[in-house]
Amino acid sequence: MKQSVLFLLCIFVSLHPVHGQSAHSLWYKQPAQYFEETLVLGNGKTGASVFGGVGTDKIFLNDATLWSGEPVNANMNPEAFQHLPAIREALRREDYKTADELNKKLQGKFSESYAPLGTLWMEHRHSGNATHYRRDLDLRNAVSTVTYQVDGVTFTREYFISHPDQIMVVRLRSSKKGALNFDLKINSLLKFRTAVNDQTLRVTGYAPVPADPSYLGDRPDAVIYDENRGTRFAALARIQSADGNLVQTDSTLGLQGGTEALVLLSIATSFNGFDKNPVTEGLDAVALAQAQLDKAAAKTFRQLKQAHLQDYQTFFQRVHLNLGQSTAPDLPTDERLRRYAEGKEDKNLEILYFQFGRYLLISSSRTPGVPANLQGIWNPYVRPPWSSNYTININAEENYWLAENTNLPEMHAPMLGFIRNIAQTGQVTARTFFGARGWAACHNSDIWAMSNPVGNFGKGDPVWANWYMGGAWLSTHLWEHFVFTQDRDFLKNHAYSLMKGAAEFCLSWLVTDNNGFGRVAARADRRSTLFRCRRPDG
Repeated sequence: MKQSVLFLLCIFVSLHPVHGQSAHSLWYKQPAQYFEETLVLGNGKTGASVFGGVGTDKIFLNDATLWSGEPVNANMNPEAFQHLPAIREALRREDYKTADELNKKLQGKFSESYAPLGTLWMEHRHSGNATHYRRDLDLRNAVSTVTYQVDGVTFTREYFISHPDQIMVVRLRSSKKGALNFDLKINSLLKFRTAVNDQTLRVTGYAPVPADPSYLGDRPDAVIYDENRGTRFAALARIQSADGNLVQTDSTLGLQGGTEALVLLSIATSFNGFDKNPVTEGLDAVALAQAQLDKAAAKTFRQLKQAHLQDYQTFFQRVHLNLGQSTAPDLPTDERLRRYAEGKEDKNLEILYFQFGRYLLISSSRTPGVPANLQGIWNPYVRPPWSSNYTININAEENYWLAENTNLPEMHAPMLGFIRNIAQTGQVTARTFFGARGWAACHNSDIWAMSNPVGNFGKGDPVWANWYMGGAWLSTHLWEHFVFTQDRDFLKNHAYSLMKGAAEFCLSWLVTDNNGFGRVAARADRRSTLFRCRRPDG
């Protein structure tokens, strides 16, 4: 009976195969030009955005645990709560201008930013122009492929990121013996160093402390580096080939005259938890990346891919969707989207859209306590839009609306673990910002479980900076996981105390109005004061 809801979901969407073309594949006739056109891969921690270029192929690299900053000082504004009586009195008098100004006293720092790890460049030495180009991403196996021909030689690249082996694999092949010639290099927008030794390309570096939100505009010291602070990262690449010659410089690794080769890429960071300093208490990023690389290098391509498929398909194949026969033609995905925007039928595109959402969640949400952020785990910017953070007044929750509904409860786990983290900092926020019991979370957070209102200590407009109901909203995810799984141990040992703490904050935050109802009464936006509930003693 505990799995009955999930069984009904599978019956609803049907387990019958879908007829027609491209219900599971995104494909294009040209390489990506922009980040938004790339085909993204991920194992829930390592992320890659593949452009699929012919002469030059670049791959943006990310790690879910690489952010600016360090553990937050939740006690950053310890006297903020003392301004509440004056705010509430101004609201009682309907003096919203004064209340608005006073609300700025209830602000703290901005969140940190999700950081780009680097870019893997693959320079291919071709003598002619490419024809018969195609790049695709097959959602059934989480594998992206690029194929093209140059001077009658067919070149094929196959990309995937394995969760079991924590490794990115690129297999390169040519139809003509000895026609494979390429070089690898890795650079980063962060502080980094490159070394090549033991036939391994090594890039190490560290993230800034801090990186301000991009919406603050260009400003001095928006991004600050300190060699003694910040999360460390390592990216190690190795080429394996049965033929051809391995070549290297002090910053590149390459193959000449090969026919088939594997590129193995391993990345890691020093992140060791939201409350651990990534330098003094951090993990050894280089040692972790090296161990992952050595382990993967001892396996064949077939073994690596088989382990990847077995792991990924365990989740993806749980749900199949059938919307009936489609008469839409088999077109590249960008052309299908334009055709669909004109109102033309393409049921398989709707299935593709549905399954792509599931694919993205599997690919971006498998790191304990580190949920998918605003961009999943794919980001090329040091100051990404809205810091690519956790915006918990809707966006972070939206990432997980499909977790239980589409039979991916394991992908929900990073968010559920994160709630426990933010509840710890949120207890300090509730006490120091609001003089309240329980725990509070505001509308922005980050990997360090920041829970305070943002605004840079009074510089933000309260209409967006002062919102305090994140804890209540996050608690709905705890309850939804229980509703779907009926896991009483989860409810007893994990969820209940967190939901109780969020409820205690809400009850402590309410004040009683003249009609005996509880009213949110510390925000100048009059629309937000309309939430009312009768207090237990009302």
